[in-house]
Amino acid sequence: MAVEAAVEKSAAGAAAVASGGGVAPESGAERRSRFRRICVYCGSAKGRKASYQDAAIELGKELVERGIDLVYGGGSIGLMGLVSHAVHDGGRHVIGVIPKSLMPREVTGEPVGEVRAVSGMHERKAEMVRFADAFIALPGGYGTLDELLEVLTWAQLGIHNKPIGLLNVDGFYNCLLSFIDMAVREGFIKEDARRLVISAPTAKELMLKLEEHVPEYEIGLVWEDPGQIPHGFAQELEPGIVSS
Repeated sequence: MAVEAAVEKSAAGAAAVASGGGVAPESGAERRSRFRRICVYCGSAKGRKASYQDAAIELGKELVERGIDLVYGGGSIGLMGLVSHAVHDGGRHVIGVIPKSLMPREVTGEPVGEVRAVSGMHERKAEMVRFADAFIALPGGYGTLDELLEVLTWAQLGIHNKPIGLLNVDGFYNCLLSFIDMAVREGFIKEDARRLVISAPTAKELMLKLEEHVPEYEIGLVWEDPGQIPHGFAQELEPGIVSS
């Protein structure tokens, strides 16, 4: 099957990458990133500004340029559809994780890449974290904020140490960044935890920051089931599995 071939190709290309990231040969060329897969959070709407749509396409092309596969929420509409098609059209593997209940609402056309249907929102978010090496939030609404803040909370609690980026298109996330800074000043977020949030106005600038990011935050907690969500880079995919 085409999906199995794509998964096997992705797994083969990433097999030589160490858990801390590195360079691995892929399809006769060298991987240009420390990341195998990046999870992108974004809206199922396109937004009012063309710049949001342009940024989604630009991000997809930037992932392709760096040889990075995409993990996302599985929708085929809005910014989700734009970024997933840009990555898929560029020849990279796309993994969409979507609850069965949302499929009629968020998948209005033919989905691209591999679709993993899950039972609910909690499983969706856990699966997306499990398969990703880093996270980027494009503009979006409640769902995007929910995913972003949860993955930030998990980083703050030491469940993972993967980089988290905000693609701050036209200052879309300025108010959120101001809120975080206020929470630091008021003593609700520690200064070193503030540095968990990496932001930039363009996909290229953000990717450079994520590539150069060195985790500094350490809380020292030990979780009972560390294998559930990998602390460092994501595990390899299981070939042939397209839903759970």
